[in-house]
Amino acid sequence: MVELQVVLPDESAAMPPERLVELAVAAEELGYGTAWLPDHLLPPGDFGSTYGGVYEPLVTIGYLAARTTRIRFGTSVLVLPMRSAYVVAKQAATLHRLSGERIVLGVGAGWAAAEFAAVGASFEERGRRTDESLGIIRDLFEGRDRGGVFEPKLRAPLPIMIGGTTTPALRRAARFGDEWQGLGLDGAGFSAAVARLRSFGERPVKVGTRLDWSSGDPGPVVAQAQELTEAGAETIAVSFGDETGALDRMTRFRGLFTAG
Repeated sequence: MVELQVVLPDESAAMPPERLVELAVAAEELGYGTAWLPDHLLPPGDFGSTYGGVYEPLVTIGYLAARTTRIRFGTSVLVLPMRSAYVVAKQAATLHRLSGERIVLGVGAGWAAAEFAAVGASFEERGRRTDESLGIIRDLFEGRDRGGVFEPKLRAPLPIMIGGTTTPALRRAARFGDEWQGLGLDGAGFSAAVARLRSFGERPVKVGTRLDWSSGDPGPVVAQAQELTEAGAETIAVSFGDETGALDRMTRFRGLFTAG
C-alpha cells in the first residue's frame, strides 16, 4: 500500500514556528507517514516555491519530533555538498536517537550555481563531493572505522533517501540509497525512471515521487497520485502550498485519495 507523505511549507520567514508544529501534528493525525522539510542555505533571491527552506531542516526536525510521536521526518532534500559529511552524519544520528528512530536523511547534489558560489562551495564538483560524502555517511552509519569514535551508534536503520531524476541521481540512489524520490513525474515517467534506477544495481530501494497541489481543483493531482500508485510508487509526497491553506488541502487530499 502506498504511503502518503507531506512536504511542509517552509517558504515564509514571517511564518511563526508554531504553525509548522500545527501542520506536523495534523499530518500525523491524518495518517501521513512522513513529513519532509526543504533546504537552502543562502539562495540568491527571496524564499518561495523555487527555493523554500527558511528554517534549517535538521534543527527544525528536532523541534517538530519533540511535539509528535509516530510520523517520520526527513529532508527533501538536504544539499549535501555544501556541508561536512561528518557533521551531517552526527546530526542525523542524534536526531534519530532523540526522535525514537523516526528520521530519513534525504540528500541531493543541488542545482543553484549562485547559491554554491555564495557559500564558497564548488558547483562543478558537487556530484563528486556528494558521492564521497555519502560514502563517509554510510561508513559511519554502518560502524566502519573512519579514524575516530562515532556516536550515537544507530540502534535501528536510518534510511538515506536520494532525490532527483537525472542519470547521476538515479545511479547514486542505486548505489547509496534506501529510498528514492522523484519530482513531478507522471506514471510513464515514473516507470521509466525506476527502470533506469534498477538497471544500476540490485540493492532494494523504496521508490516514490513528489507532487504539488497549492491551488485549484484537487482532481488532477488526486488522479495523478492514483496513476503513480498503479505505476508502482511506494510513497507519494505532496506539497500543499503555503501555510495559509496547507491544512485544508492536506485534509481534503487525504480524504479524496483514500475514497478513490
